[in-house]
Amino acid sequence: MADENVNARLEAFCDAVFAIALTLLIIDIRLPSPSTINDSAGVWLALKHILPSIFAFVLSFIVILITWVNHHACLKLVNKSSSSFIYSNGFLLLTVVFVPFPTALIGDYLLTDHAAPAVFLYNAILAIQGIAWVFLCGTVVKNNLTKDEKSTAQTRVNRRNGYFAFAVYSLLAIIAFWFPLVVAVVTTLTWIFWLILGISIKHG
Repeated sequence: MADENVNARLEAFCDAVFAIALTLLIIDIRLPSPSTINDSAGVWLALKHILPSIFAFVLSFIVILITWVNHHACLKLVNKSSSSFIYSNGFLLLTVVFVPFPTALIGDYLLTDHAAPAVFLYNAILAIQGIAWVFLCGTVVKNNLTKDEKSTAQTRVNRRNGYFAFAVYSLLAIIAFWFPLVVAVVTTLTWIFWLILGISIKHG
C-alpha cells in the first residue's frame, strides 16, 4: 500500500490559490464600452491602449506559473509536515495572490510619467516572495521534513535562490524610482530567463 501523502490537502489548497491568482490577472483587461467606439479604427485604438495591460498580464502569468512549478517541485521533496511549514506556505501564497494588484498598476501606469510606484511595488512583492521562499525552505530543513539527504540538499539550494531573488528584486525596486521603464524591461528579462531555465531542466 502506498504511503499516504500527509500534505495532500495542503497541495490541493495551494493549487486552488494559484489557479485563482492566475484567473484574477485577466479580470481588469477589457475594452471600453461598445457605445464609446464608433468604428473598427476605434477598436484598434482601444486595443493599442491596453497593450501595457496585456504585457503585464503575460509577465505576471509567467511569474505565477514559474512560482507554481517551483512550489510543486518543493512539495515533492517533503514527506512530512509541521505547523511552521503550513504557515510559511501561507506566507508564500500571500505574495502570490497579491500579484494581480501591482499587475493592474503596471497596465495602467507603465507608459505614463507615474510608472515608478507601479514598477517599485511590482518588484517589491517579488522581493518579498523571495523571503517567503527562504522561510518555506528554512522550515523544511529545520523540521527535517525532507525525504532524504538529496532532497535536503536541494531544499538548501532553493533557500539560497530565495536570498538571491530577494537581493535582485529589492535592488530593482529601488532603481525603479529613477528608471522605471528600464527596470520593467530587466524584470521581464529575468523571468524569461527563469522560464527558459525551467523548461530546460530535466526532472527525475
